[in-house]
Amino acid sequence: MFENKTIARLEEMLDAAIEGNFVESEYDETKLSRLESRWKEFLGSSVLSNKNLETERHRLEQFISDISHQTKTPMTNIKMYTELLKEEAARGENASIERISSYAAMIDRQNTRLEFLIDSLTKLSRLENGTLAVVPQEELLDKLIAASISAVESKAKLKNITITHKKDETLKASFDLKWTNEALINILDNAVKYSPENGSIEVFTEQFEVYQAIHVVDNGPGISEEDTAKIFGRFYRGSEVQQEEGVGIGLYLTREIIAKEDGYIKVVPNNKREGGELIVYLRR
Repeated sequence: MFENKTIARLEEMLDAAIEGNFVESEYDETKLSRLESRWKEFLGSSVLSNKNLETERHRLEQFISDISHQTKTPMTNIKMYTELLKEEAARGENASIERISSYAAMIDRQNTRLEFLIDSLTKLSRLENGTLAVVPQEELLDKLIAASISAVESKAKLKNITITHKKDETLKASFDLKWTNEALINILDNAVKYSPENGSIEVFTEQFEVYQAIHVVDNGPGISEEDTAKIFGRFYRGSEVQQEEGVGIGLYLTREIIAKEDGYIKVVPNNKREGGELIVYLRR
């Protein structure tokens, strides 16, 4: 009688697991035999593994979908301008050097965009599945900020944008210098991109009990309050900047990196101030 009851409970557990309805909490440990308890433990770990596999499958499907969707436009443009380039070259002596240069420049531009997309998506995939390690350690904030500003200075000069950095050589925080540098570069690059000609960008730090904050302030269009909750979404671009070139992946990647370091990012909506402001909080 006891064996039949045990077998029945084991079958019940197995059926629930097969149907995807197995919940460990439904089986009281004190009322189970040693065999039933081990069976429960095995099924519980199996269900968890299946859920993890399903999550990874969905993530892979999303990654493939993102690559397909986001690379379609630059690849189509490359093909179009390549055909135009061929047609212009076929004109021989009547070919326009100006048009050839224009088509070649567009192909180069779209190729750069394609490389950026693939590189960013690959980094995102590695960050999300844990194959890319972010290793925080105590570093000087000024060292990070100086390296990030240096990476965008050439773009800023093309628009005559001034970047000022209020230095504090004593402040330290816990972060991965390589990846946090990339995250801050994404923020500064956006600030340069969306700031007007002859604009200015200000970078300064602020100290709190648990976090060190890095403020990046520009005099661009800023971010509306309704967009603050969406701006870190994958491929999201605010209504104010739709006319600007971009793919909307930089801030998503930035948030993922900072989150891996137990930090976070805050957006100051433009109804509270003129221009745009993002604040990166890093653990002390």
